[in-house]
Amino acid sequence: MFKAVRIAILLFVLFMVATGTWLAQLRSTDWNNSLWVKIYPINGDGSEASEDYIAGLSVDTFAGIEKFLAREVRRYGRSLERPVRVELGAPIAEQPPAIADAGSVLDIMLWSLKMRWWVWGVTGDQDQIDPDVRIFVRYHSPKSTLALENSVGVQKGMFGVVNGYASRRLRGRNNVVIAHEFLHTLGATDKYDPANAMPLAPHGLAEPDRSPLYPQKKAEIMGGRIPVSRNDAVVPQDLGYAVIGPLTAREIRLVR
Repeated sequence: MFKAVRIAILLFVLFMVATGTWLAQLRSTDWNNSLWVKIYPINGDGSEASEDYIAGLSVDTFAGIEKFLAREVRRYGRSLERPVRVELGAPIAEQPPAIADAGSVLDIMLWSLKMRWWVWGVTGDQDQIDPDVRIFVRYHSPKSTLALENSVGVQKGMFGVVNGYASRRLRGRNNVVIAHEFLHTLGATDKYDPANAMPLAPHGLAEPDRSPLYPQKKAEIMGGRIPVSRNDAVVPQDLGYAVIGPLTAREIRLVR
């Protein structure tokens, strides 16, 4: 009898969590109110360069993200003046759980659970009210010769982990990655080939009907890069060179 009661309570808790997550996801893409996105900087490599860069961050560092989303939301006929409101959180001293490069589905599920627990633990002291989306940006010295780990955005947890460079010159590129992972939290899917990072036609191209098709002038944000030929693409310098394509717009319910 006692065991059955415990199981019933557990199922009820899981149901409430699932319902809360579903409602949060639904609200995040109704485009009726501004989404509150909070960015938490992390010194990803422990370098002095990253520490100094983090100390100089401000909300203005991420203004390009707000402008990009406002422009694209308007382009799809929505009247919301400020669809995203970015706030800068206090630096986080603890590194997030590492995700395996080629993990199984079980590994990814386990990492997601660990991340949710970690997110709750490292933000609880500064978040009296929970933001809609949390993005953790791990900064690395631009002089580093190591390839950065992949960034990730998780819809069910409404959080993302971005790896970027501690450089004013690369601020625009960092914002491109942040915007990409933020859209993942709203349900957008990748539109590039994971084997070579080349945007996939047609949905990964900003202008799929362009003739000749290459070079493209802009990047579809979930395609990630500007294809200059069939086999070559470059990372956009900033979000002025990115757009939200029609399929991505449908995925995040900008259009029905």
